[in-house]
Amino acid sequence: MNFIKKTNILHISLLFLVLSSCNKEKKKVELSDGELPKSTMPKMKPLQKAETKLTAEYSNTKKHEIEAFYNKNWPNNSANGSILVAQNGQIIFERYEGYANFREKTLITKSTPLHLASVSKVITATAILKLINAKKIDLDQKVNTILREFPYPDVTIKTLLNHRSGIRNYAYFTDRDKTVWDRHNILTNQDILTIMATKNIGLEFKTDTRFSYCNTNYAMLALIIEKITKQSFEDAMKNIIFEPLGMKNTYVFNYNRDKDTAVTSYKGNKVEIGTDYLDAVYGDKNIYSTPRDLLKFDRARNAANFLTPELNAMVYKPYSNERKGTKNYGLGIRMVNWETGQNFYFHNGWWHGNTSSYITLPKEGVTIIALSNKFTRKTYDVRKLSVLFGDYPFKIGDE
Repeated sequence: MNFIKKTNILHISLLFLVLSSCNKEKKKVELSDGELPKSTMPKMKPLQKAETKLTAEYSNTKKHEIEAFYNKNWPNNSANGSILVAQNGQIIFERYEGYANFREKTLITKSTPLHLASVSKVITATAILKLINAKKIDLDQKVNTILREFPYPDVTIKTLLNHRSGIRNYAYFTDRDKTVWDRHNILTNQDILTIMATKNIGLEFKTDTRFSYCNTNYAMLALIIEKITKQSFEDAMKNIIFEPLGMKNTYVFNYNRDKDTAVTSYKGNKVEIGTDYLDAVYGDKNIYSTPRDLLKFDRARNAANFLTPELNAMVYKPYSNERKGTKNYGLGIRMVNWETGQNFYFHNGWWHGNTSSYITLPKEGVTIIALSNKFTRKTYDVRKLSVLFGDYPFKIGDE
């Protein structure tokens, strides 16, 4: 009997050790369980080295060419927004026109933050990439190891970044069925996660089998940032990106605090567009900024020490090659990949009356930014300015 008792005690002890080991391993995997000291948070760094100075002759020539394009696209000062073109961090052309608020006649200036719409995704992706670079999370890590409610076991951080997760757009599944969400209530990022976990919201397609641009991916990335940093998305973006780069006119929109004071958006006929139940969701949108602040961001993002060379190469890799074509998506950046080997990197945005375009041409050191709070598709036409700096198959004279 003593032998049997000792054997049982030994088995129980071994079982306890195995369970303890599993729990420790689980805590190790589920990064949300660990406290992450603020001092270890990665931070964006401004570009340190002096960049090649543009000659006055070169700058003036480019400025006149851009000005001609601007006047043709927005005749008689008809633009309502801001535009900036820079090379090697040096501003060649910028213009600020129109009103942040038509009723109050508040002018748009170089320090007026406008809604970036989906250009916000580039900034959200950048914070995630810095966390990956600092080994706080892994690119191929399963999302459900961080967000415990997350119901799709095969979705990784990478498939959120490149829109290959297969999860559905929250704007659709919260709009169609009152049993899923009452649109009288303001929706939050956490609400989206809980709905997907409890309301039987299935995947649109099997994870990583195709590309489908989806705002829900970036709403989940924002929650991941909060879990890993132990900070609100607003504070995390401040600490990782905005403050280190001196982006003094950039902020994350807080619905309760900012809904009555943020720059208003308008239809093309200047009719004001109010907020709706989707306006509190962040990560996919809801960052406000200026062209000058985005220039600081772009230069830092293109610095040699931004990411490891291996991770940086993955950012600009096209991930959706199921069908032959030139348009593609990397990790938080859109791209056009021509057979000539030339690549064009950008992201556009549209939310309510806000339209935005962010173009980064790393090979030429060029940054092009256009923002508007009065709906217009002409914001996207600034891509044509790339032909002034490199071999891009756009026609600057096209309507």
